[in-house]
Amino acid sequence: MNLNNNPIIIGIDHGYGNIKTAHTCFRTGVTVHDREPTFKNDLLIFNGKYYTIGEGHKEFAADKMTDGDYYILTLAAIGRELNIRKITSARIHLAAGLPLTWVSEQKDAFRAYLLQKEIADFTFRDVDYHVEFAGADIFPQGFAAVAANLRDFTGTNMLCDIGNGTMNVMYINERRPVPDKCYTEKFGTHQCMLAVRESVLRQFGKVLDDATIERVLRHGKADIADRYLTAIRETAAEYVSGIFRRLREHEYDPELMKLHVVGGGSCLVKNFGDYEKSRVIFNDDICATAKGKDTFGKHYDADRFRQADREVSELLGEPHPQKDRSVVRKLQRPQEQSVIQPRKHENEIEL
Repeated sequence: MNLNNNPIIIGIDHGYGNIKTAHTCFRTGVTVHDREPTFKNDLLIFNGKYYTIGEGHKEFAADKMTDGDYYILTLAAIGRELNIRKITSARIHLAAGLPLTWVSEQKDAFRAYLLQKEIADFTFRDVDYHVEFAGADIFPQGFAAVAANLRDFTGTNMLCDIGNGTMNVMYINERRPVPDKCYTEKFGTHQCMLAVRESVLRQFGKVLDDATIERVLRHGKADIADRYLTAIRETAAEYVSGIFRRLREHEYDPELMKLHVVGGGSCLVKNFGDYEKSRVIFNDDICATAKGKDTFGKHYDADRFRQADREVSELLGEPHPQKDRSVVRKLQRPQEQSVIQPRKHENEIEL
């Protein structure tokens, strides 16, 4: 049991393809059962219902609060993080996120959604957990991945966070985000997956397994015939060309700025893109945003979290009555090493 009065901070990136925490990553999929299913490897039991976590693929929805799936996935993320800490009972403060241009409109509703219960008792992977929620804060996705390193963003920079469902773009000029230059587009890696399936089916009348497509997109190769590899690579290159076309629509110019690419889709740009290598910087860690949210909450105290929320709101141009520059100065310091540093994330990572 966590006997410390301060809550445990758990950063969660609620992606459309994957749920990420600082140390784990699993598919954004939930299947509900009225009875205990035969296979129970990732079974979560809550309120008398049985949920298989990571099964299937959740469809894109601009509003993540339309059903209870993301709440169940949040419990699974908490269970995984507590398991790493070898804790079964704890007070938790959540640090979550939303796409850049949706934060202002949806953050209060999403916070209420995550805090719909003060206490949650659930079983995950045959372990019983008791969780008391101390609070939750909502930060911009993508920005959280780089907030601790803003001091490196001198000059003009474009940040591109490519997830499964959306692509988020933000300008960061002289270490400060530009509020009126933040964009969210429905052009995540799932669009590439759909295009690859359609291309292979049209050319060869074959349906490739998603795992095979993902392997080619991540690593550029797989144990399949060359003609299929060529079709996948060509389609992926077209998708990445579409990314750069959209960036240019937002005034991207490699001669005038650096491009910072984060998120699960960064590997596609690296593997299939045509770009000036000295002007594009990649963060390949799919859990970077979740780790960044942990950084926001490092050494938790309630006032600091409220200050962080105010600071992010101000940086993105949202009105807030109070100003406190100390938080961002703290966030710009090098990230402290976590006590727990697993070498690999849990489970295979899906694009």
